[in-house]
Amino acid sequence: MRHPLTLIALVVTLAATSVAARERPNILIAISDDQSFAHTSFAGYRAVSTPHFDRVARNGIFFENAIAASPGCSPSRAALLTGRHTWQIEEAGTHASSFPAKYRTFVELLQDNGYTAGHTGKGWGPGNYELGGRQHNPAGPGFNERLLDPPTKGINKVDYARNFEDFLAQRNPEQPFVFWYGAKEPHRKFEKGSYLAAQKSLADAPPPAFLPDHPEIRADLADYCVEIEWFDQHLGQMLAMLEAVGELDNTIVIVTSDNGMAFPRAKANVYEYGVHVPLAIMWSAQIPANRRVEDVVGFVDMTATLLDLTGTAPPQGELALSGTSLRELLLSDRQGLTRPDSFAYAARERHSSSRYNNLSYPQRALRTSRFLYIKNFAPERWPAGDPVLLDKDGKSLGPHSGYTDIDPCPSQDLLLAGHSDAELSEYFHLAVDKRPAEELYDILADPSCLRNLADTEAFAAIQKDLRQQLESYLLETGDPRQVDGGDIWETYPRYSHMRKFPPPAGGSNK
Repeated sequence: MRHPLTLIALVVTLAATSVAARERPNILIAISDDQSFAHTSFAGYRAVSTPHFDRVARNGIFFENAIAASPGCSPSRAALLTGRHTWQIEEAGTHASSFPAKYRTFVELLQDNGYTAGHTGKGWGPGNYELGGRQHNPAGPGFNERLLDPPTKGINKVDYARNFEDFLAQRNPEQPFVFWYGAKEPHRKFEKGSYLAAQKSLADAPPPAFLPDHPEIRADLADYCVEIEWFDQHLGQMLAMLEAVGELDNTIVIVTSDNGMAFPRAKANVYEYGVHVPLAIMWSAQIPANRRVEDVVGFVDMTATLLDLTGTAPPQGELALSGTSLRELLLSDRQGLTRPDSFAYAARERHSSSRYNNLSYPQRALRTSRFLYIKNFAPERWPAGDPVLLDKDGKSLGPHSGYTDIDPCPSQDLLLAGHSDAELSEYFHLAVDKRPAEELYDILADPSCLRNLADTEAFAAIQKDLRQQLESYLLETGDPRQVDGGDIWETYPRYSHMRKFPPPAGGSNK
């Protein structure tokens, strides 16, 4: 880091924090942007060093099976903020739209309950929250004035730690606080070759099985790890600040990511590397340390938990929360798989502008401790986006110019260049080919989700049971896709860049 911690003033200002503020826990949520579950040093990935995530995991509870609400940032963050599934929050449940104010966030509810709130970096987004009737980002008032010179071109200039310092200095010490630290890393683009200055070895950066084991892929993963470490360094500074002012023990620290890594067949897919994210929670005053739990938990459960632990009344009636509080699990000394029947849901609608008429790729998923069941509502569409992109004049940019639900990156470039290569074509097709209406994976044996067990005799009963559970729950919770086909999802406006694509064969808008 390029500046020292400036803690003396904070200690002087805040050391006399009142007993009243300490009666309820503070909350610090640290959420990275596009990080899959496997990529922390605590999880054993050698190319990355995350000592501060590891500290939270060691001094609290590490969740082996945390499932994000969506494989895209905007809907996933909206679900975490509201405690409702993405199909229950209208426009906020898709990418780059708006966020209706009637869906109140846990930040707003905590403010009503006497909490001081703030955020730095990426809160909810992309999208237009003002059109939804809000005055500031749904993650809280912004603290983004402090900037720095980042070490690589891919890293954002916002100085997250010093902005948190500003928040602590100006807050009322008579009140508990909730703060959202939203790093913009490791979102694309990474500075190509940044891993070299970080002295990372490509031998330490093996790819998951859905990507080829190629030096270009390993280098891309190593660059990604550089940005994960930047997120972790700022987290470490924030923990040090809290410790210096005597607030760390009574702060619930949650460290996670909004969705999986921005690589082909990961982000924007409800496979494991798209929705399975890191999660560690520490509250030294209450949560027993050194615990690893295999229970499946979802983002909506975390929302319910925060409101429960802070004594904050949740919304009722039609706007009620969808998750279940994890209070009992967090405050116990349980290890391993404590609820064998635990499960979580994930969903996807539109991600980027990637199809004719801005069409979505609708998916719903049910994740248990062993299986991942996926329902693709429009298997006739291309999951990574239409293959051909048009220029501003409507002219084709050529075969394989599309697939824009994959973030532009060296890994994608390699697969596109090798689409007909004997060794690479398999991985290209895994990333872009159309998929069946149902998919089923044994994620204990196949975390890369390569062997679809749907429609096989040996797993027919499991497929039937998971299909019935998912479809019944979608009906119960009013998912338009299950209720009436979900055409409403195609009507929500997009406020980010729009692209042009040829109409589907036969002239159908579908």
